Amino acid sequence: MRLRSLQIKGFKSFANDTILNFDEDVIGVVGPNGSGKSNIVDAIRWVLGEQKGRELRLDKMSDVIFNGTKTRKEAGVAQVALTFDNTKNILPTEYQSVTISRLLYRSGESEYRLNNVPCRLKDIRSLFIDTGIGSNSYA
Repeated sequence: MRLRSLQIKGFKSFANDTILNFDEDVIGVVGPNGSGKSNIVDAIRWVLGEQKGRELRLDKMSDVIFNGTKTRKEAGVAQVALTFDNTKNILPTEYQSVTISRLLYRSGESEYRLNNVPCRLKDIRSLFIDTGIGSNSYA
C-alpha cells in the first residue's frame, strides 16, 4: 500500500484546490517558514480522523476552514482527500485505489467519504486498523 496523492481545498492556508502527488519512494516537503508545510501534516492527520483541535494547532475545529484574506473570500468548506494505491491488497477491500475524504462545512456539518461514498469515521479506522496508519501514527 502506498500513499499516492493528497488533495486539499479550503483547509487552513490552502484556499485553492491543491493536489500533491507522491510518485517516489521517499518524499520531502520543503519550503520557507509560513509556506504551509505543517498544514500538510495537519491535513493528513485531520482526514485520518483527528478530533482534537489543539492537536492540529487550532482553538476550535472550525478553524480548519480557510478564513479568507483581504483579497480572498473565506471558504465555505474544508476538504481533504488521501488516495492510496492498494494493488497489493493490504487494505481489506476489493478496490485497487482507495480514497478517504473528510469535509467540514461552516454550518458545523461534517462528513467522511470512502471512495466518494459517505461513511463513518469508524469505517475508515476499521479499514486501516491493521496498517499502523491513523491520526496519531508515524507510519
